[in-house]
Amino acid sequence: MNMKLNAQNPLPEETETMIHDVIGCCIAVHRELGPGFSEKVYVRAICLELAANGLPFEQEKRYDVRYRDAIVGSVRLDVIVGGVLVLEIKAIEELAPVHHKQILNYMRVAGLRAGLLLNFNVGILPDGLSRRVL
Repeated sequence: MNMKLNAQNPLPEETETMIHDVIGCCIAVHRELGPGFSEKVYVRAICLELAANGLPFEQEKRYDVRYRDAIVGSVRLDVIVGGVLVLEIKAIEELAPVHHKQILNYMRVAGLRAGLLLNFNVGILPDGLSRRVL
Protein backbone atom coordinates (compact mmCIF):
# COMPACT_ATOMS: atom_id res chain seq x y z
CA MET A 1 0.00 0.00 0.00
CA ASN A 2 1.49 3.31 -1.10
CA MET A 3 0.79 5.95 1.58
CA LYS A 4 1.85 9.53 0.96
CA LEU A 5 1.10 11.78 3.93
CA ASN A 6 1.41 15.52 4.38
CA ALA A 7 3.06 15.72 7.80
CA GLN A 8 3.19 19.52 7.80
CA ASN A 9 -0.59 19.87 7.53
CA PRO A 10 -2.32 16.67 8.66
CA LEU A 11 -5.93 15.92 7.85
CA PRO A 12 -8.61 16.40 10.52
CA GLU A 13 -9.33 13.32 12.63
CA GLU A 14 -12.87 13.08 11.19
CA THR A 15 -11.42 12.88 7.68
CA GLU A 16 -8.92 10.20 8.74
CA THR A 17 -11.78 8.20 10.26
CA MET A 18 -13.81 8.55 7.07
CA ILE A 19 -10.84 7.42 4.95
CA HIS A 20 -10.43 4.37 7.19
CA ASP A 21 -14.16 3.55 6.85
CA VAL A 22 -14.08 4.04 3.06
CA ILE A 23 -11.07 1.73 2.72
CA GLY A 24 -13.03 -0.85 4.73
CA CYS A 25 -15.97 -0.50 2.33
CA CYS A 26 -13.70 -0.93 -0.68
CA ILE A 27 -12.04 -4.00 0.83
CA ALA A 28 -15.50 -5.51 1.47
CA VAL A 29 -16.42 -4.97 -2.20
CA HIS A 30 -13.14 -6.49 -3.40
CA ARG A 31 -13.50 -9.51 -1.09
CA GLU A 32 -16.98 -10.17 -2.47
CA LEU A 33 -16.38 -9.47 -6.16
CA GLY A 34 -12.67 -10.08 -6.59
CA PRO A 35 -10.74 -8.84 -9.63
CA GLY A 36 -11.89 -8.98 -13.25
CA PHE A 37 -14.91 -6.70 -13.55
CA SER A 38 -15.17 -3.26 -15.19
CA GLU A 39 -14.61 -0.03 -13.30
CA LYS A 40 -18.34 0.75 -13.51
CA VAL A 41 -19.18 -2.46 -11.65
CA TYR A 42 -16.82 -1.56 -8.83
CA VAL A 43 -18.03 2.05 -8.64
CA ARG A 44 -21.65 0.88 -8.33
CA ALA A 45 -20.75 -1.72 -5.71
CA ILE A 46 -18.71 0.81 -3.72
CA CYS A 47 -21.62 3.25 -3.75
CA LEU A 48 -23.93 0.52 -2.42
CA GLU A 49 -21.42 -0.29 0.33
CA LEU A 50 -20.93 3.39 1.23
CA ALA A 51 -24.71 3.87 1.47
CA ALA A 52 -25.07 0.72 3.59
CA ASN A 53 -22.49 2.15 5.99
CA GLY A 54 -24.12 5.57 6.17
CA LEU A 55 -21.28 7.37 4.39
CA PRO A 56 -22.44 10.33 2.26
CA PHE A 57 -21.16 10.38 -1.31
CA GLU A 58 -21.64 11.85 -4.76
CA GLN A 59 -21.10 9.78 -7.89
CA GLU A 60 -19.69 11.16 -11.17
CA LYS A 61 -19.61 14.72 -9.88
CA ARG A 62 -18.55 17.18 -12.57
CA TYR A 63 -15.86 19.81 -12.04
CA ASP A 64 -14.68 22.50 -14.42
CA VAL A 65 -11.02 22.54 -15.46
CA ARG A 66 -9.56 26.04 -15.61
CA TYR A 67 -6.55 27.41 -17.41
CA ARG A 68 -5.67 31.12 -17.25
CA ASP A 69 -8.99 31.83 -15.57
CA ALA A 70 -10.94 30.27 -18.45
CA ILE A 71 -12.88 27.00 -18.36
CA VAL A 72 -11.17 24.68 -20.82
CA GLY A 73 -13.12 21.53 -20.06
CA SER A 74 -14.61 19.44 -17.32
CA VAL A 75 -14.04 16.14 -15.59
CA ARG A 76 -16.38 13.72 -13.86
CA LEU A 77 -14.89 12.22 -10.74
CA ASP A 78 -15.85 8.64 -9.90
CA VAL A 79 -16.90 9.21 -6.29
CA ILE A 80 -16.58 12.04 -3.75
CA VAL A 81 -17.11 10.87 -0.16
CA GLY A 82 -18.30 13.26 2.51
CA GLY A 83 -17.26 16.26 0.44
CA VAL A 84 -13.63 15.63 1.48
CA LEU A 85 -12.32 12.51 -0.29
CA VAL A 86 -11.84 11.73 -4.00
CA LEU A 87 -12.08 8.07 -5.04
CA GLU A 88 -10.60 7.18 -8.41
CA ILE A 89 -11.47 3.60 -9.30
CA LYS A 90 -9.46 1.54 -11.76
CA ALA A 91 -9.67 -2.07 -12.97
CA ILE A 92 -6.44 -2.36 -14.93
CA GLU A 93 -3.39 -4.62 -15.10
CA GLU A 94 -1.13 -2.18 -13.25
CA LEU A 95 -1.25 1.42 -12.04
CA ALA A 96 1.08 3.67 -14.01
CA PRO A 97 2.67 6.97 -12.91
CA VAL A 98 0.05 8.86 -14.95
CA HIS A 99 -2.72 7.42 -12.74
CA HIS A 100 -1.04 8.85 -9.64
CA LYS A 101 -0.80 12.24 -11.36
CA GLN A 102 -4.45 11.93 -12.42
CA ILE A 103 -5.72 11.54 -8.83
CA LEU A 104 -3.63 14.55 -7.74
CA ASN A 105 -5.09 16.66 -10.59
CA TYR A 106 -8.61 15.52 -9.70
CA MET A 107 -8.02 16.49 -6.07
CA ARG A 108 -6.80 19.95 -7.15
CA VAL A 109 -9.74 20.48 -9.51
CA ALA A 110 -12.19 19.47 -6.77
CA GLY A 111 -10.38 21.56 -4.16
CA LEU A 112 -9.99 18.53 -1.89
CA ARG A 113 -6.89 17.42 0.02
CA ALA A 114 -7.50 13.67 0.27
CA GLY A 115 -7.73 11.03 -2.42
CA LEU A 116 -7.66 7.26 -2.84
CA LEU A 117 -6.56 5.65 -6.07
CA LEU A 118 -7.90 2.09 -6.09
CA ASN A 119 -7.08 -0.61 -8.61
CA PHE A 120 -9.49 -3.53 -8.21
CA ASN A 121 -7.62 -5.79 -10.64
CA VAL A 122 -5.32 -7.17 -7.91
CA GLY A 123 -5.28 -10.26 -5.69
CA ILE A 124 -5.80 -8.28 -2.48
CA LEU A 125 -6.98 -4.67 -2.49
CA PRO A 126 -4.17 -3.20 -0.34
CA ASP A 127 -1.85 -4.05 -3.26
CA GLY A 128 -3.93 -1.74 -5.48
CA LEU A 129 -4.46 1.10 -2.99
CA SER A 130 -2.68 4.43 -3.08
CA ARG A 131 -3.56 7.24 -0.67
CA ARG A 132 -2.77 10.84 -1.56
CA VAL A 133 -2.87 14.00 0.56
CA LEU A 134 -2.21 17.54 -0.69
